[in-house]
Amino acid sequence: MIIVDQLLKNRAKADKPIRVAMVGAGFMGKAIALQICKYTQGVQLVAISNRNVEKAAKAYADAGITLVNEVTTVQQLEGNIAQGNYSITNNPLLLCEAKSIEAIIDVTGAVAFGANVVFQAIQNGKHVLSANADLDGTVGPILKVYADKRGVVYTNIDGDQPGVIMNLYRFVKSMGVKPVLCGNIKGLHDPYRNPTTQIAFAKKWGQKPEKVASFADGTKISFEQAIVANGTGMRVAKRGMHGPTVPAGTTIKEVVNLFPLEDMLTGAGIVDYVVGISEPAPGVFVLGTIDDSVQQHYLNLYKLGEGPLYLFYTPYHLCHFEVPNTIARAVLLNDAALTPLGKPYVEVITAAKRDLNAGETIDGIGYYMTYGLCENAEVQQAERLLPIGLAEGCVLKNNIPKDGVITYDNVILPGNRFVERLRKEQDDYFFAANSNDIQEPVIADTLSM
Repeated sequence: MIIVDQLLKNRAKADKPIRVAMVGAGFMGKAIALQICKYTQGVQLVAISNRNVEKAAKAYADAGITLVNEVTTVQQLEGNIAQGNYSITNNPLLLCEAKSIEAIIDVTGAVAFGANVVFQAIQNGKHVLSANADLDGTVGPILKVYADKRGVVYTNIDGDQPGVIMNLYRFVKSMGVKPVLCGNIKGLHDPYRNPTTQIAFAKKWGQKPEKVASFADGTKISFEQAIVANGTGMRVAKRGMHGPTVPAGTTIKEVVNLFPLEDMLTGAGIVDYVVGISEPAPGVFVLGTIDDSVQQHYLNLYKLGEGPLYLFYTPYHLCHFEVPNTIARAVLLNDAALTPLGKPYVEVITAAKRDLNAGETIDGIGYYMTYGLCENAEVQQAERLLPIGLAEGCVLKNNIPKDGVITYDNVILPGNRFVERLRKEQDDYFFAANSNDIQEPVIADTLSM
């Protein structure tokens, strides 16, 4: 990936920066704006959309850009871009429709809202960089189908753990070593965490309590590992993954013995995670195997041990710092950091954080009622398990006990969301008998959360 720095340098030298726009100006969005505007040559962040335009302006200001213009039409936006000016707006569709913009970065973190934006960006011929694993894990495979039909790249980002895992996976595979486990490292997993329990941590780091809770309760790692599975063809060895918790002081080299060998060596391998590794944290790892005795000899010489499993790891993930790499890979090389192979392989299903009662309306990801668990897609389909990306706003028809999983039959879906239509298309396209094409859906007239 070292090549991308030279490619961006060449674009800067030619005064032809890649023009990108961003939807979302929250915690991660502000960091991405800072990285692009202050520290990246060859890329220009020409516009930011946010429901509250003041936050979009603040993201620019924090990145050293104080002269911005609010726009309400595509013509105004195109005019600003032509003059080298920066734009803010509360209407993300303007960014999707502007012909001068080459790529859209989705940093909304919202499934329903993000589905509308990403689909519209793809339909308008934009490459899409997703920092929205929740959306990717819910309807990413069908969005990839549409992206392929439009000839654009749909990708998760370098820097966040799924992208870092995929970079490592490709590196390991390129050497002739077969990856059998793609692993994530976490410091905490408690499925009953909620915004109230996470207030202090969220305040310390300037994040939303529900976002922090979605990491702590395991939903986010489930989405992260699901999209890695969908990008590699791997599965989970069990519902929820193994996710062993290790004692303080445990080193990364000890993870080799924490997962069942038979599960790893069967088929395409598995995705999983470990909690509590003290060093490195929070990084990622890949376990691989190779049958060649000569190569085994060399791997042993290079201190990777005698096998049959060899450990490769990256000791950090740097999120927004690496997003420009994804921009260059997508726009200049037509390469995705992480994108679905085709059909879903792993889904994130919905489980109850507490006893739930019939008539209740399910709240959002990271809140008080549900958490996500990984499950193999064939099981999700067969048991009609409710994807947690669709759970918000559903009305329960039945009581669900704490830790019970929720099915489509247990709920009334809102029914008016574009993401539900995309999800049905995805299920029909990949799992319905004799289905080999999709019909173009009609994009919703208005965007809604």
